Amino acid sequence: MEVASPTTASPMAQACRDWGAFHVTDHGIPASLLHDIKRVGLTFFNDSPVQDKLRYACDPTSAASEGYGSRMLEKDDTVLDWRDYFDHHTLPLTRRDPTRWPDFPPEYRRVVAEYSDQIAALARELLGLISESLGLKTQRLEEAVGEFYQNITISYYPPCPQPELTLGLQAHSDFGAITLLVQDEVGGLEVLKDNEWVPVTPLGGDAIVVLLADQTEIMTNGKYKSSVHRAITNSNRPRLSVATFHDPAKTVKVSPASELISQSAPPLYREVVYGDYVSSWYTKGPEGKRNIDALLLE
Repeated sequence: MEVASPTTASPMAQACRDWGAFHVTDHGIPASLLHDIKRVGLTFFNDSPVQDKLRYACDPTSAASEGYGSRMLEKDDTVLDWRDYFDHHTLPLTRRDPTRWPDFPPEYRRVVAEYSDQIAALARELLGLISESLGLKTQRLEEAVGEFYQNITISYYPPCPQPELTLGLQAHSDFGAITLLVQDEVGGLEVLKDNEWVPVTPLGGDAIVVLLADQTEIMTNGKYKSSVHRAITNSNRPRLSVATFHDPAKTVKVSPASELISQSAPPLYREVVYGDYVSSWYTKGPEGKRNIDALLLE
């Protein structure tokens, strides 16, 4: 759907209710910047020697630490993740340290910083449209989230010799507020709808995939759903995606918006401190929606 279109509200509401995911176009971010963020990521993964990548290695013992990592590891007989990734801490600006990011290609750091700023502005605009589609004031959800804590994860999925034994990324819903994702022409993203996996076909151009995350489901009292999604691999072509996560601060308390609560629509979720939710997510692991389901009131 087109962000600037006056007819966006109704299709957006339906997509948020039924899917928790949708494409946006004509959003103001140049297609050239979307191309550049994919290009610098692909260049880093394809053309940097392993020893150069390891200069930026993340701490494997720390959840969501910044830097380069790999998930192509054996783990018993379970379905494995199959990807390399680089996680960038980009917002607030006090977290942003481009010296921790690759300097190859030379424009890498500039492109990531510019992309961070523009995609955050789009995330705020989308939260505003989502608020309005619920009859709330435009800033309601953004105010509930507070200052964005933004991470940008560029994921590279090499060809997998046995794709039936792996997933590029396990099935899960994101734990923050809203995720904006750009995928290349190879595709591989799937969302769960009515217990069936539906491929998200890449649209190209300036199209961005919007995935509602768990805190938005809580704030909307379940009226809108966070999207359960996964990434699949293939044996022939590598794939790259850029996911940008927009989360509350760890100290923020998240609960259903009072305007959406009534005698006929009681709260479905208990209040949670976001940092506690994240800790639970990493402790239990990213399996479907079991983390948000644990907050359901009886």
